[in-house]
Amino acid sequence: MQTTRYLYLLRFILALSDIILINLSFLVGFYLSDKYGGSILNAEIYTTNVLACNLIWISCSAIFRLYTDDTIRKLEHIYSSTWRSVALHAIFFLFYIFFSNKEFSRDLMFSFYTLMVISFLLSRFTGTALEAILSRYFGIRRPVAVLGMNQGALKFAAYLEREKNINFKGFLGEDGYYIGENGELLPAAVEQLRIAAKAGVKDVFVSLTPDRMGEAPELLREAEKQCVRLKFVPDLSMATAAFKINYMGSFPILSIRNEPLEDIQNRFQKRLFDIVFSTLVIVFVLSWLYPLLALIIKMQSRGPVLFKQLRSGRDNKSFWCYKFRSMKVNNDSDKRQASVNDDRVTAIGRFMRKTSLDELPQFFNVLMGDMSVVGPRPHMLNHTEKYRALIDQYMVRQFLKPGITGWAQVNGYRGETKEDSLMQKRVEYDIFYMESWSVMMDVRIVFLTIFNVFRGEKNAY
Repeated sequence: MQTTRYLYLLRFILALSDIILINLSFLVGFYLSDKYGGSILNAEIYTTNVLACNLIWISCSAIFRLYTDDTIRKLEHIYSSTWRSVALHAIFFLFYIFFSNKEFSRDLMFSFYTLMVISFLLSRFTGTALEAILSRYFGIRRPVAVLGMNQGALKFAAYLEREKNINFKGFLGEDGYYIGENGELLPAAVEQLRIAAKAGVKDVFVSLTPDRMGEAPELLREAEKQCVRLKFVPDLSMATAAFKINYMGSFPILSIRNEPLEDIQNRFQKRLFDIVFSTLVIVFVLSWLYPLLALIIKMQSRGPVLFKQLRSGRDNKSFWCYKFRSMKVNNDSDKRQASVNDDRVTAIGRFMRKTSLDELPQFFNVLMGDMSVVGPRPHMLNHTEKYRALIDQYMVRQFLKPGITGWAQVNGYRGETKEDSLMQKRVEYDIFYMESWSVMMDVRIVFLTIFNVFRGEKNAY
């Protein structure tokens, strides 16, 4: 469903009001702590922390997609995303204060978050009440109807009823024909269009079975006379997947999957993100960490510092994937996954695998274009051959460049896959990522990966 003017304004107003409320809460909390708190505060504490406070909120709200269309459409999603963002903001802000060694006040922190929670509660309740008033008395929801009563139409109508920015008026159309003013034979649905237009309906979604598609020209003609937009919904209710319509010239093409990264602009954005992020990691982290880890690896066991292995990449093309060597040199590395208490893993290797430091050389793979920062994890060649025969849709994940981290990994599906069901779930998450990609989703996954590293993961061994 397209974004309506109401939804667009709601996103803008919600984001702007939240920023205003956060800054007011910080300002009032600063004043109360300075006036009535136990510590003396100065203006420098305010100015040096308010910017960080705002930037952290923008990051947290992006992680939980607070201002996206999908969240705005449902009231319960707005509330859940809001409180998750507030909780994560408190964690990140405390980390910022702790690691920056900035002077701060417990009174200020308590006052700020108390005011922030109260103001957000009032804001959300006020917004809910205002929306109800606007919907009831000012008709802000767009009135629509559905023509047709087949299975596809029923499913689409159920979707319209759940959309809070849509005022679903019901179904139109009757079977049969009637004689028009000029003696012509017209579908009975034409008269229903006239009635709908008089009732204020602006859009009519048509879902006709193939045997009634001959009525379409007359329906379109009548809809334009009545200043009603007619939109056709193909009855694909028997299909097993969602379809996306693209055009090659004037020819409509049905695609079985929505793949945002098939768009050249999106691919450019993702590649730019990969280059910038991997360059920063290489310059500011690997430049000093690489020689340190290399020395420790060499001291603990013989062999190269880096471990390289052929893995499956985009379009199933193999590439050399690099990691810090975390095991003793052995002959099973190309066919056996690491397991709990694996005797091949060295002491430094166990630490690197637990903290994911062994994956850092893959930023060179990203810079060279073989991998992306975020994407499906690359598998060994023999695993690809094994699972493509066992797991339905397994090879769909190979449409993308493999990533250092991914949607499956931040949701707990990483490490050894003892059961085929675990690989099945990993594939499902990888396909979801492919069909739902956005720059903000990549940013969210990076933040969640960093959070999981600090928290620790049970499957990292």
